[in-house]
Amino acid sequence: MKSVLRLLAVASLLFPVSLIAADDLSEGTVKKIDAPSQRVMLAHGPIANIGMAPMTMMFKVKDPAMLKQLKDGDKVRFRVEDVGGEYTIVRIQAAK
Repeated sequence: MKSVLRLLAVASLLFPVSLIAADDLSEGTVKKIDAPSQRVMLAHGPIANIGMAPMTMMFKVKDPAMLKQLKDGDKVRFRVEDVGGEYTIVRIQAAK
């Protein structure tokens, strides 16, 4: 048990959570916002955490308030997860 804890401690030093979280975000461009249906269309690159190739598609957003910070043409970084069998944006931010 102690060896497992030591291994986890070393791993946390080599791979800080902030670095891991930053790599989880995919990049895309807002193409269309559909506020009534709580969806946004993104032209995106690969989405590694769900194994999706680059394409343009509509995504549901976890929180409708996310859409208020977006406009067509915005470059964004985002995280998609399978929520109840539907790919859903759980985090989105302006790309730097």
